[in-house]
Amino acid sequence: MSTSNGRSVSRRQILRLAGTGLGLAVIGAGAVGCGPEDPADKPVGSAKPSGGKNGDAFTTPPPGTAPEPLWQADAANDNLAGIQALVVVGDVVLVSGDPLVGRDVVSGKEMWSRAGITTPGARLITGGGTLYLSSAEYDGDVVGLDPATGKETWRSRLGKSYQQPRPMAADDRHVYVLAGVLEKDFSTPTNVIAAIDTTTGKVAWSEKRDAGTEEHGITASVVGKRLVYTDYRENLTVRDTTTGRQVWTKKIGKSNYRRFALHEDVVIVADGQRLRAFDLASGKERWSLATEEFSLFKDPQVLDGVLYASDSVRGLWAVNPATGKQIWHNEDLLESAAHAWQFAKVGGTLYGATEFDDEGGVHAFDAATGKLRWTYNDKTGDIQQWYVMAAGKRLAVMHGKRLYALPAV
Repeated sequence: MSTSNGRSVSRRQILRLAGTGLGLAVIGAGAVGCGPEDPADKPVGSAKPSGGKNGDAFTTPPPGTAPEPLWQADAANDNLAGIQALVVVGDVVLVSGDPLVGRDVVSGKEMWSRAGITTPGARLITGGGTLYLSSAEYDGDVVGLDPATGKETWRSRLGKSYQQPRPMAADDRHVYVLAGVLEKDFSTPTNVIAAIDTTTGKVAWSEKRDAGTEEHGITASVVGKRLVYTDYRENLTVRDTTTGRQVWTKKIGKSNYRRFALHEDVVIVADGQRLRAFDLASGKERWSLATEEFSLFKDPQVLDGVLYASDSVRGLWAVNPATGKQIWHNEDLLESAAHAWQFAKVGGTLYGATEFDDEGGVHAFDAATGKLRWTYNDKTGDIQQWYVMAAGKRLAVMHGKRLYALPAV
């Protein structure tokens, strides 16, 4: 592409600038059209039958050829639950929505369905084999379900002084919730993070957060004796899971995305142009890795001891999470693949789900090199983001209100 002043601007440069909001300024109002369509702009591979039906034997197709779904079903996805909208627990795949449905990941058969069991946009939080949800009655209850049957196995409440407790993470001992503190005028200017004992159903500890701290935009996870969370992508905080004591907190950039990564004794966040790793015990920065100029890192994820992250110019990175050393950086995706925001890994293949791109879908990469093998797209034209989860020899894939199973071996 060339601009009105005759300067040549590559597509990679445009995407880099677009990632920082400068693309239109560089191209200018007098930009002319791009050249002929590059073959690499076309979707990678095409759908082919991939084997048996309803969970029978199957094999994955060769590189360059995307598989067809082993099964597909409607999903009540309400697009409100973020990264916890799709989960796989054992042989059951679940989608956040009403009704909440559990499907057999092998056959796609509906195993159970519960209408009106939780609030709209409820995150699917699992811990110790239990699915934890906010009660649909808005009565302060937190409900625990058996993912295999959908039956209620546990229930607790924070009490009348707290409003709308929402599970944010869970482990074998506690379900951790965020709730507003109800004042006499029925306002909730402050909020708490509380841990409910999964044995007794009683509150193990409750800690008030700073006044004015947002109740929304929380992403949380548990590792060992540490509860780690971000709030609206501006703060990174670590608490002791036994006492609720804040171990440390620090400001991070607003460009941090929905997911942070945990590996052994470090937490890794995307902070603008850098991936940053912090020591879980002290908060000290252990390492930092910069991406290219005019590019921002997307959601990082650790799978099988390797950190994977995309950037805003469709680069894909594999990094040693302990040291920050680059393993590989694939820059060949600009013309052929939308960036991935969620990853899954089965064997030697890395799978990445894209967002807001009608030519995106689920990418399959060689995990050793980052080379793109194929892209599955359902050809619906829906620009809703994709989700992908590993499920044994299959992938659970969601796009809009459609749920699929793809072969993964």
